[in-house]
Amino acid sequence: MKEQVEEVLGKIRPLLLRDGGDVELISVEDGVVKVRLKGACGGCPMAAMTLKRGIEARLKEEIPEVKEVVSI
Repeated sequence: MKEQVEEVLGKIRPLLLRDGGDVELISVEDGVVKVRLKGACGGCPMAAMTLKRGIEARLKEEIPEVKEVVSI
């Protein structure tokens, strides 16, 4: 499943890079995806929304086994 997550993050990444941010996959365990928001995304007040409504929603849409995405 880690490869699937990386593939989906690859689709999302250009949007984040456009705004000066990025996302790094840390791990995938039992349907929980752990990521680190980097660059402008790391300190952005909208980071929680980006994580849940953007990254998590897209991952769940494309990979039904994903239960949650958390930022570490």
